[in-house]
Amino acid sequence: MGCRDVHAATVLAFLSGTASVAGLLAAVLLPNWRQMRLYTFNKNERNVTVYSGLWIKCARFDGSRDCVIYDPQWYTAVDQLDLRVLQFTLPLSMLTAVSALFLCLIGMCNTAFVSTVPNVKLAKCLVNSAGCHLVAGLLFLLACAICLTPSVWVIFYNNYLNRKYEPIFSFDISVFIAIASAGGLFFTSVLLFLWYCACKSLPSPFWQPLYSHAPSMHSYASQPYSARSRLSAIEIDIPVVTHAS
Repeated sequence: MGCRDVHAATVLAFLSGTASVAGLLAAVLLPNWRQMRLYTFNKNERNVTVYSGLWIKCARFDGSRDCVIYDPQWYTAVDQLDLRVLQFTLPLSMLTAVSALFLCLIGMCNTAFVSTVPNVKLAKCLVNSAGCHLVAGLLFLLACAICLTPSVWVIFYNNYLNRKYEPIFSFDISVFIAIASAGGLFFTSVLLFLWYCACKSLPSPFWQPLYSHAPSMHSYASQPYSARSRLSAIEIDIPVVTHAS
């Protein structure tokens, strides 16, 4: 397994990271982070469920899909601390994961389309494919931590609200989507780390040189003048005298 080849592990990591970012986007946009059930004892009226998202709030009667009350300005008046924190952390996690996907794509494209014979004049401008995947794995791990911590906190904060007020609060599907997306980001980072460790001969330094094809460059570069002068001094023809019998 070589670092200069595109493997199924890197492609699977890219697809897993893309799916995780899509899941984060769905969790951010869906108004299903918390439900608040309002019960009525009037038989002529129906119970109401209030759905709270990160940006909007929607109130529905039981059995209805239409919002009786729709508040598109909810994001400016969020009074629940966990949702307020998620408004900052989830977009930050998405931005970090998208940056990791961009690095992963650069590494794969460089590996697939760049010639194995390097250009000595552009040695310092070459892209380190393995290094791109390594940094992408670190960014995926960071995005997982940023997303997972506040998403799990919603569960504990929901229990706090039930103890403080009444047991009418429950967390909704967006919590599960966010936690599953964080798990996908963690799986992607582990996959990239395993690929990086497997493609390099161990033990090896943690970071590769700036350019990926450093060993092969010396075969294409001409030797300096001082080396040639020393070789010419050593390779002087010495006449050999033989005695004829």
